[in-house]
Amino acid sequence: SHRHHVLHDQEVDKRTCVPMNHLWEQQAPYTVCNSSLSEYGVLGFELGFAMASPNALVCWEAQFGDFHNTAQCIIDQFISSGQAKWVRHNGIVLLLPHGMEGMGPEHSSARPERFLQMSNDDSDAYPFSEQFEVSQLYECNWIVVNCSTPANYFHVLRRQILLPFRKPLIILTPKSLLRHPEAKSSFDEMVSGTTFQRVIPENGLAAHAPHEVKRVIFCTGKVYYDLVKERKNQDLEKQVAITRLEQISPFPFDLLKEELEKYPGADLVWCQEEHKNSGYYDYVKPRFRTIVNHTRPIWYVGREPAAAAATGNKNTHLVSLRRFLDTAFNLEAFEGKT
Repeated sequence: SHRHHVLHDQEVDKRTCVPMNHLWEQQAPYTVCNSSLSEYGVLGFELGFAMASPNALVCWEAQFGDFHNTAQCIIDQFISSGQAKWVRHNGIVLLLPHGMEGMGPEHSSARPERFLQMSNDDSDAYPFSEQFEVSQLYECNWIVVNCSTPANYFHVLRRQILLPFRKPLIILTPKSLLRHPEAKSSFDEMVSGTTFQRVIPENGLAAHAPHEVKRVIFCTGKVYYDLVKERKNQDLEKQVAITRLEQISPFPFDLLKEELEKYPGADLVWCQEEHKNSGYYDYVKPRFRTIVNHTRPIWYVGREPAAAAATGNKNTHLVSLRRFLDTAFNLEAFEGKT
């Protein structure tokens, strides 16, 4: 697991080794700390450290993403709006474990909708230029990602320190992908010449005959692996394309425009594992509609609205997962609707 940063000698007291400090010569020092369970106090300290040390990659990880709620004033007052209010750049990284994995409401959701609501990119703006990707990053107040591969996780951290400016980075990462056999990357995806992918398009059978595709499912995070497994079980790999948004905000208008134009006759579906009043749907829907100039609907597939972030009951969790996977691959689900 990613928590095994410090190795302790079982026979010699206080003798430790930090493998991350021995990767190559002349590397930057790597420090890992078990902080106190005062998210408000510790996140405030890390924010100040990142501001005073802009060349350091400062990462604060919540035990579960939900626990950033006790540091909400730091996020609202300083991280989200610090540059706009005080012209101070900050490159702090918030690592927020997030994913519907059958656990309770305090151990499931990092509340991505809150970060997206506070993002300053315009859902109606359609500004394309040769430098669109970097200009978006420069103008945004922070970056929100949900990486589904180890390579993209590596690249987004690398990009964070290589950018010629500093922006806060919010990383939503499900704990289950640490153990998922399909969530893996080749080292070829991390060598020189490779970069962070804001969007990972469909690259299977559906991509080779796009005019035969009946549905394109857009998603982010670990639900992708549930969708791929179900698509294979239903033998719909030619009819259904699945595209991942790795960077949600600022929204990758340019890359998604290419995807939408590639499948002109397909239903467009946004699928998320979060409840409808949570997650990403309210953020992505108007932006998809802007890309297609309101000529094609973007359908929602996911859990119904709910006050609590999760049920905490494993059986109820699996029933609701089964329900929205069935809807995602029911190719007649949205026929005749507008």
